[in-house]
Amino acid sequence: MSDLKDYIEFEQGSLPLIISVPHGGILECETIPQRTAGIFGIDRGTIEFSKKLIELISLKFKKEFSELKTPSYISSKVRRSKIDLNRYESEAYNQNSNLAKEIYRFYHRKIQKLVNYNISTFGRSLLLDIHGFEKDNRPSGFRDVEIILGTNNLESLFSKSILKRDWNKNIRGKIIEKFLELEISIAPGHPRRKEYVLSGGYITQQYGASHFSSNSQTIQFEFSDRIRKYDKGLREIVLNTLVEILYQDIGNV
Repeated sequence: MSDLKDYIEFEQGSLPLIISVPHGGILECETIPQRTAGIFGIDRGTIEFSKKLIELISLKFKKEFSELKTPSYISSKVRRSKIDLNRYESEAYNQNSNLAKEIYRFYHRKIQKLVNYNISTFGRSLLLDIHGFEKDNRPSGFRDVEIILGTNNLESLFSKSILKRDWNKNIRGKIIEKFLELEISIAPGHPRRKEYVLSGGYITQQYGASHFSSNSQTIQFEFSDRIRKYDKGLREIVLNTLVEILYQDIGNV
């Protein structure tokens, strides 16, 4: 078996929060053949964004509790064109590659281990799966937004259906409400305009409340290229806003 730490970066934290970054890697891995179908592009800037988010969360907890607490973290170093970790295994890589299989299974075993650790230690787990999109490539006719949330119609947050009047009484609702207050466009978030809403991919669905455990919640975040790469001021606002929301959600551990 190869040393899979050459391909996957991970660290177990001390908060019931996991940051996953499956599509930010740039490692070529010439021994792994290209995938032949699907999306191949790199979500550039997602690794840097996520590490800054972790740093700011840690600083927030240190300020409030004088104690260093950090989220868990896992990211792929490998290019998405070789392995797409946010897909079912049968379509995630060239099935002739044993190395790709090892990397894929290692990534998902590690997520499972981190989620189970959080549940056994804190009684709950929240996983944020971080992705990126290019604003100019959004489907025609959809509202121009900076952030897209995916929760598989709330199934990744709740194991049972909740009343429509309670849809906003959870962390997704708090995220949407806060960014709308800041006039930062987010989807879902506008009831009268056509929204480009994603349900969340394999990771969000696989480890969410309806599939994995009622104590495991997952949210897929899609951040625009403006946030990730071009507008430092906007990026700082988004990061600091997320830190405050997450702190309110997990700050009592």
